[in-house]
Amino acid sequence: MARGGGWVEDRPKAAGGSGAAGSGEAMVPYVQANNIELYYEVTGAGEPLVLIPYLAADQLGSTTNMVIEGIFPWCFTPELYAAKPEYIDALADFVRGRPMPPVDAFLRQSDAVIAHDATSVLSQIQAPTQVTFGRHDAVTSTRFAGPLTEAIKDTELVVFEDCSHAPIYENVTDFNAKTLDFLLRHSQKWR
Repeated sequence: MARGGGWVEDRPKAAGGSGAAGSGEAMVPYVQANNIELYYEVTGAGEPLVLIPYLAADQLGSTTNMVIEGIFPWCFTPELYAAKPEYIDALADFVRGRPMPPVDAFLRQSDAVIAHDATSVLSQIQAPTQVTFGRHDAVTSTRFAGPLTEAIKDTELVVFEDCSHAPIYENVTDFNAKTLDFLLRHSQKWR
């Protein structure tokens, strides 16, 4: 898996065209994995909030292929790809076995996720909350840990040092152990 990145003017449109060079549009960052460019929005301190795959529908042919070839590389560390290729294949088979929306619907759903801001209601959460991050997450970095743990009462932060965006799949044993421990310790409070 090769990763790269840079900045381009404009981003490809859903129909597959891209803005003309020198068009005066804002520079848009992109990353590249497996020769597929993913364009993303930048917020705050200049880090990506979430990678949004603004890909032409025919570039990968389907949402399933977009998820496996275009999004997986940002959810899992290169080390996991190298150490457990059969595991990545099994996750890809899992995705292939699930119904997926058309690419345009997936992109609209991604836009809705990005636009949704629940910051104002975080303080209303009453249940003990475990907040988890992967140290190498390029999708939602640990810069979000502070705002979450400060706004939600009774939080515990767990950062998985060897993971990217999906500790639940990348380090199943530790993720399950830490989550089970959290649930068992806090289940007494809610009985």
